[in-house]
Amino acid sequence: MSEPNVIVTKEGNIGFLTLNRPQDANTFTVSFARELNDGLIHLDNDPEVRVIVIRANGKHFSTGISLEEFKNKTPKEYGEFTRKMDEHNYTIAHMKKPVIASVKGYCLANGAGLSFACDLSVATEDAKFGTTAINVGLICLGPAAPLARIVGRKKTLEMVLTGDMISAQEAKELGLVNKVVPKEKLEDATLELARKLAAKSPLALQAGKAGIYGMADMPYEKALDMLSALFASLCCTQDAEAGVKAFLEKKTPEWLGR
Repeated sequence: MSEPNVIVTKEGNIGFLTLNRPQDANTFTVSFARELNDGLIHLDNDPEVRVIVIRANGKHFSTGISLEEFKNKTPKEYGEFTRKMDEHNYTIAHMKKPVIASVKGYCLANGAGLSFACDLSVATEDAKFGTTAINVGLICLGPAAPLARIVGRKKTLEMVLTGDMISAQEAKELGLVNKVVPKEKLEDATLELARKLAAKSPLALQAGKAGIYGMADMPYEKALDMLSALFASLCCTQDAEAGVKAFLEKKTPEWLGR
C-alpha cells in the first residue's frame, strides 16, 4: 500500500498534518490537495484537537504545484483543478481552530500560499519564501489572496510579478512569519506555540479567529473565486504551456504573449 501524501496524526490536543511527498519537494497534485483539505476538515471536527500544525517531511515545506499537472486539460478542467489547488485557502479561513505552519527549506508558489493562509507560522532561519510561478509563465494568484491581506497591494504585486524569493527574516518583518528559529529548534518552537494555544479556551480561540477573518473589507471567497478564474484562464495560454515545457527541459522560455 502506498504512503499517504499527507499524514494525519494527533498528540493530545494538537493535530498534525505532515506533508509527505519529500521526494518531490512536497509539490501539490490533485490527490495531495484533496488529502490536505480532508485532513484539515477531519482535525477541525475532532473534539479532542484544539490547534493544528502543518509540517513537512523532507528538506522543503512545499515548492508549489507539480508542473506535471499542467497538461492535457480543457479550460473547464483547469477551473476545477485550480479550485482544488486553492481549496485549503477557503477551509483554513473557515476553520474553528488555529492552524500553524511549521516551515523549512523552500516555501514557494502554492506552498507559500499554504503558509500565508495559515493563521500563524514558525520558520527556520534558512527558509525561503516566494510566489515564483511567474518564472514558468504562470502567476501566483491563489497565494495572492492571503498574501495581500497580510502585506498590502504594492508588496504583493512586487512578490507576485517578480517571483523573487525572500528570506525568513524578511518574511517575519513583513508579517508573513511569526517566529524565526534555528533549524534544529523548529519542532520545539512550533510545539511551544501550539501548546500555548491549546491551553487557551477553544471557544475564545474560535471567536477570535472568526472575528479577525470576518472584519476584512472584501469577502475572502469572492477574491479567491476571481483569482482562481484568472489563473485557470492563464493555464490555457501558449505562454503557460511554453513556460512549463521550458522549465522541465531546463531551457529559457520564449514568451509569445498569447
